[in-house]
Amino acid sequence: GKILERLFKSELPIIERIQITFITDPEEVEKRYQEALEIYEARDARARGLKDEEVDLFYGCALCQSFAPTHLCIITPQRYANCGAISWFDARASARVDPKGPVFPIEKGECLDELKGEFSGVNEVIKKKTLGAINRVWIYSAFGYPHTSCGCFEAAAFYIPEVDGFGTVHRGFTGVAVNGLTFTTIADSTAGGRQVDGFHGISIEYMRSPKFLQADGGWARVVWVPSEVKERVKDFIPPDLIDKIATEKDATNVEELMEFLKEKGHPVVSRWKEEEVVEVAPAEEAAPIPTGEVIEIAPGAIPIGTSGFRIKLENAKIYIKKVTIRKVPSHEKRGRKGD
Repeated sequence: GKILERLFKSELPIIERIQITFITDPEEVEKRYQEALEIYEARDARARGLKDEEVDLFYGCALCQSFAPTHLCIITPQRYANCGAISWFDARASARVDPKGPVFPIEKGECLDELKGEFSGVNEVIKKKTLGAINRVWIYSAFGYPHTSCGCFEAAAFYIPEVDGFGTVHRGFTGVAVNGLTFTTIADSTAGGRQVDGFHGISIEYMRSPKFLQADGGWARVVWVPSEVKERVKDFIPPDLIDKIATEKDATNVEELMEFLKEKGHPVVSRWKEEEVVEVAPAEEAAPIPTGEVIEIAPGAIPIGTSGFRIKLENAKIYIKKVTIRKVPSHEKRGRKGD
């Protein structure tokens, strides 16, 4: 308790007196937890009444730059901090209480792209704060120049190319997402202050915002959400889409997801292109293809190309549906040796 008291007073000198109370009774904790949720919901509802277009100031949070130097959270009325803990009002209060702290105002400047959420003032600040590592950011998109992520985000949106849609997974989801990856693996793909196409660290509150993935189609592009999160944000999902978005109870892999989306008539289905099936007549024996110099390969190596080129694969995952192993007759070996 003394440690927390000193910490709060050190971080927020405006505090003169503070009381720390530890509650360990499970029933009391549950009661207080529900009270806290109601307080947070009232706070969030107040923040939802303000639009990005109605303010001249956004806020930046550099709290996580100690371990993600190229990350900077851009906090707007309609886009919470990735951690889900700081709204635009919270950021404004923090910047006023501690002007030299990690949260600071940003003049949003000229709107360069209303749909994607690109602002000249934001670009200037993020370039300065990341020492030039990040020059542009589209705060309403997961493609192009997506908002960076540190690793503390509440959830992550991830692109599923097989269905041309997005899935989301939150930190509390302990299972495997529909794309076969856990939250930890997906988080590793977008964390560290990088801009990675199709991977986007977000807060749960951002999923309630009209700006949620606005440039990418919004909720009409979302195809899979964990049931717990879907329940929390269902009042903000368009009514005609609620039953068309799958959860882990409806689909556990991409094949099941595709069937679910077709059955429910999800809008992304209209974006799919049917693959053309081309009938190929079977050949008795494939003609040998002339190649360059034959290179002797050590056991275990993978020959990829010849004629002086060498391709090295690192951190690659190769999926093979079928492997045919054919014994090469001795006369073919002798014939090829001198090629």
